[in-house]
Amino acid sequence: MLNALILVPLIGAGIISFWPSTLSPKLARQLALIAAIISFLWSLVLLTQFNPQDTNQQFVVLVPWIDSLGLSYSLGMDGLSLPLVVLNGLLTTIAIYATDESIKRPRFYYSLILLLALSVFGAFLAQDLLLFFLFYELELIPLYLLIAIWGGPRRGYASTKFLIYTAISGILVLAGFLGVVWLSGSSNFAYDQVVAHTLPLATQLLLLGAIVIGFGIKIPLVPFHTWLPDAHVEASTPISVLLAGVLLKLGTYGLLRFGLNMFPEAWVYISPWLAIWAVVSVLYASLNAIAQKDMKKMVAYSSVGHMGYILLASAAATPLSLLGTIFQMISHGLISALLFLLVGVVYKKAGTRDIDVLRGLLNPEQGLPMIGSLMILGVMASAGIPGMAGFISEFLVFRGSFNVFTVPTLLCMIGTGLTSAYFLLLANRVFFGRLSEIVINLPPVQCPDRIPAIILTVLIIVLGIQPNWVVRWTETEANTMSVSQPILSQVIDRSAIAAQALIDNYSE
Repeated sequence: MLNALILVPLIGAGIISFWPSTLSPKLARQLALIAAIISFLWSLVLLTQFNPQDTNQQFVVLVPWIDSLGLSYSLGMDGLSLPLVVLNGLLTTIAIYATDESIKRPRFYYSLILLLALSVFGAFLAQDLLLFFLFYELELIPLYLLIAIWGGPRRGYASTKFLIYTAISGILVLAGFLGVVWLSGSSNFAYDQVVAHTLPLATQLLLLGAIVIGFGIKIPLVPFHTWLPDAHVEASTPISVLLAGVLLKLGTYGLLRFGLNMFPEAWVYISPWLAIWAVVSVLYASLNAIAQKDMKKMVAYSSVGHMGYILLASAAATPLSLLGTIFQMISHGLISALLFLLVGVVYKKAGTRDIDVLRGLLNPEQGLPMIGSLMILGVMASAGIPGMAGFISEFLVFRGSFNVFTVPTLLCMIGTGLTSAYFLLLANRVFFGRLSEIVINLPPVQCPDRIPAIILTVLIIVLGIQPNWVVRWTETEANTMSVSQPILSQVIDRSAIAAQALIDNYSE
């Protein structure tokens, strides 16, 4: 069943690329859209067949591939990968639908998007370390080309920077994987066999360090984040939707699957440092977002900050915080996709994203009232306003992390306040006030520009009201991954030792 998620985009890309005659942009878009819709609908079929109480991998596919390398074509799905697979199918469909029909070189463009979707599906489903790495690196090629060819004026710089950072990320991840297999004495790269081996703690810490930094670059976390704002600013709107909505989740998924799950003992030792790293990422990115004048760059820095929440919850590793981690990945995917879509519409109609230039877009006669209303809902969701998906994810993250890392959690909560601050500045300056000259008599917004944003807004509100639509599929997996008691015990023991030392010093 899982093979279809790999084969459908591959067949779609092949048909578009090798169409025997001239292929019009409209037909290429329709073929790509059909392939994306089939993949998305098939992910929903898998959702209905999935047993949320089963902690084992489901719909398993296992085919020996290259025995000499210990590589097998092994796929599986659990409560961690399932919602991300559905999210990838949805946002790929939306990205193709939101693409301008007059785009240049449409055959190549749509083929690359389908290959990107294929590689992301494969990474989320891979149950072999080397197979995951192959899919993880495969997505680098189409995304690099999509930015380098269809990006903005500085697309060469942004795409090259993305390529270098992601290549370094892949090298570190591969080094960690190779070290795990060789040092454990495993005969192959099968995930379940690697997890079954126990390595010395010092070795675990070394390998986990390489994996955490590798995925930290991909997430991205400060100070490895600088490639992301440049990539977003230069990428086209559909590619920004995929980059923020799905591709960043490869890093957070890898952190949980190949960090927490493979090295739970070492995770206990580094978790306090991860919590501090999360605080730095959240506060630094939030303060940078406040200083931005480009709407798209502000949303990009917002993504960096919200990824810090995921790191905090992963470090705490309680059942509730891990549930929040998964929910945050889904909510951020929907919210960031919505914001980038709306910023793209504003840029398309007004010709600028400069916050100091735009004013009065909520004007019902000469502005963009529908887009402005959706944008306000989007920034409210990102700021964690109750009734939306962002509130549920942040509540789960903070409530689940508070007992383990109280001070880091409180500092990360300041980031939520900063999110409200910079998005309030954006909304106040761009959508309220007197109309600026550049806003007057803007072209009307057509349905293709509205429909994807409306769909995402509805999903954000529905999941905010009924979060169980995500929670029920992931709760069992979150409980299985949790190592909260060892971490909590360690934090308590260290606190008790420090307190006793202070008492002894005072007594002396």
